Amino acid sequence: MLFDSELHLSGMSGTLDHVMLRVEDLDESLDWYTTHLDYEEKGRWEAETFTNVYLGPEDLHEDGAVLELTYNHGDHTYEMGDAWGHIAVRVPEGELEDAYQQLMDEGVEDYRDPESCGGRYAFVKDPDGHEVEIVQRNQGATWSLDHTMIRVEDADQALGFWTRKFEYEHTGRWESDTFANYFMKPKDAAEEAMAVELTYNYDGRTYEMGDAWGHLAVRADDLDDYWESLMEREAEDYRDPASCDDRYAFTKDPDGHEIEILPSDFESPE
Repeated sequence: MLFDSELHLSGMSGTLDHVMLRVEDLDESLDWYTTHLDYEEKGRWEAETFTNVYLGPEDLHEDGAVLELTYNHGDHTYEMGDAWGHIAVRVPEGELEDAYQQLMDEGVEDYRDPESCGGRYAFVKDPDGHEVEIVQRNQGATWSLDHTMIRVEDADQALGFWTRKFEYEHTGRWESDTFANYFMKPKDAAEEAMAVELTYNYDGRTYEMGDAWGHLAVRADDLDDYWESLMEREAEDYRDPASCDDRYAFTKDPDGHEIEILPSDFESPE
């Protein structure tokens, strides 16, 4: 992943690289993720007005995603909104109850236990209120990022965006009486790669973006070529590479979720 040359291997262009959350107390958030999810620091970017810290499990897969915590220096508070849903982390099949109980024993708040979720998953919250789902998977490191859920107002439009702009395809779907979930990844992505989960509620509701969530980041083999393809496919020209010192770029999905494009060899500035 970012800042570590040993992790810049042959990840497929378009793989999700990280998800960014904003936090109000960096030390408290770092302590929560390193203590309860056994995350370690993968990289850090200290700027004049903010700090970014990248976290993940010790044995993170080469195509696995990391968590970016952004701390803006000074006294800042954030609105959660409801356009972003949650991040999901993995535990092995059959270990959900034990993993959740471990978190409870460590003092994590009891938000949605496995029993209330039909024994299939569970939820906790981090110190800033970001929801963290615990899912059962036999691939990827324990606690590694499985997916990031975002809410969309038009499922057809959102699915078209990810398939046409980014060449993602379905890796799973779940349709119920009131909502549908669609999981998307690049074609032939590793099982250990993070997916984006598109949640569509059938009742026509709208969402507030808030500012407690930042963006998803997609890894590109070549930033300029990838950006050119996005522009040819009529993605939003939000922040082009030139406006970002040719180091990264940003587009947005139809619902306004920001998506950063990073070159695979991205490194933090000195």
